[in-house]
Amino acid sequence: MNNIVIVGAGKIGSTIAGMLAATGDYRVTLVDRSAAQLAAAEVPAGVEALELDIAAAGALEAALAGKFAVLSAAPFHLTTRIAEAAASVGVHYLDLTEDVVSTRRVKELARSGKGAFIPQCGLAPGFISIVANDLASRFDTLESVRMRVGALPQYPSNALNYNLTWSTDGVINEYCEPCEAIVEGELIEVPPLEEREEFSLDGVTYEAFNTSGGLGTLAETLKGKVRTLNYRTIRYPGHAAIMKALLNDLGLRHRRDVLKDIFESALPATLQDVVIVFVTVSGRRNGRLLQETYANKIYSQRVGNQVRSAIQITTASGICAVLDMLADGSLPATGFVKQEDIALDAFLANRFGRAYAQHEMVSRLAS
Repeated sequence: MNNIVIVGAGKIGSTIAGMLAATGDYRVTLVDRSAAQLAAAEVPAGVEALELDIAAAGALEAALAGKFAVLSAAPFHLTTRIAEAAASVGVHYLDLTEDVVSTRRVKELARSGKGAFIPQCGLAPGFISIVANDLASRFDTLESVRMRVGALPQYPSNALNYNLTWSTDGVINEYCEPCEAIVEGELIEVPPLEEREEFSLDGVTYEAFNTSGGLGTLAETLKGKVRTLNYRTIRYPGHAAIMKALLNDLGLRHRRDVLKDIFESALPATLQDVVIVFVTVSGRRNGRLLQETYANKIYSQRVGNQVRSAIQITTASGICAVLDMLADGSLPATGFVKQEDIALDAFLANRFGRAYAQHEMVSRLAS
């Protein structure tokens, strides 16, 4: 039985703890600085709750001593603190961050750390990179890789057409920070909330626009191999225009704490959500220009005796599957591991990865 520490007892952290503990293969310690957050976490018996301020010198290192791995489900600004503690103690490290700067620091730590450092193990970045790389590998030469992901309410009922389904800090961060893209073969930065497009899936119209972090490390991996590579977040039409007014016209990109308070005070959370994964790759195979698409919708559902939102299921399943593959020796035990290093078929065959497999709408073309 592997001893695991999960930092962050929010919606995602508690879901991860419950899923891992239910297998009987992991002994789980759930860490948070808030006693109230730990008490509210809906986890099964057997999960140890540990109230701990990870900013305190040596506190997290002591909690990680002798453990197999630490999983970060904390806000993105705590990522580097947790990764540094993992490197210091010599345990494996996994996270869910979309923050580009934090991931660069994790990569630096991996050079000297004793364990595996596997960032971006969630949905986007995470599963989306695994899918995109799998499709890209089926072409002789690449033209474009377009990645679209959204976590949306099934029943939107406000002007933003949005409910809180994910970390508020994470959403604001990806709306504000520069976005990586490959344009005409060159890796560049493009502004968030721009390059809006519309598309339809199953008769529903969506918009998509640039947001930060969703490419993960795939831009680095495919640099020099593809003409166009971009990532955009999916929302219902009208969302981007309102967000641009809030962030740019009202200046709330410079007052993120105010925007966070507004969101959390005015936008209700919901368990009735849907996650959309939509990847389109074009290129040449045997001299012919072809296109291949992966489309998937995952809905909220009951997990054990609790209803979990789609974003909880997809995010938690992603990091749990990667942890499983690390534990059984399917992934390298040292160094920096990119999401695109993970085989899609192996991921979907995993007991946690099957949460994605059972919902697939459009199958991949045969190789």
